[in-house]
Amino acid sequence: MKIEKEIVKMIEENPIALATINDNMPHVVFVSYVKVKEGSIIITNNYLVKTIENIKKNPNVSLACHDKNWNGYEINGEAEYFDYGKWLDFILSIKENKGEPCKGALVIEIKEIKKLT
Repeated sequence: MKIEKEIVKMIEENPIALATINDNMPHVVFVSYVKVKEGSIIITNNYLVKTIENIKKNPNVSLACHDKNWNGYEINGEAEYFDYGKWLDFILSIKENKGEPCKGALVIEIKEIKKLT
């Protein structure tokens, strides 16, 4: 799915909330230094132990992002985890990740984007 430039900027310049499902209960964390590439949202796994466990059981995720004026979006999609290959290489190249563990990349295929009001 194509992402408008305004939304890409919001995702890449602000912390976002990432929700996964843990045994039918939501699990939410904040993530930063998120990138948009090839129409997918890429999140570095530095410390996402429970999040990665949840995604391996159920790939459905939801993200919430907003700018400094509280304009925001809910983004729903399916996540896949990569600890090797091009996505790991990509996260290792992100300057903000220097000195971080960079264990893998969470790649989210966007299914739906909804404006938050």
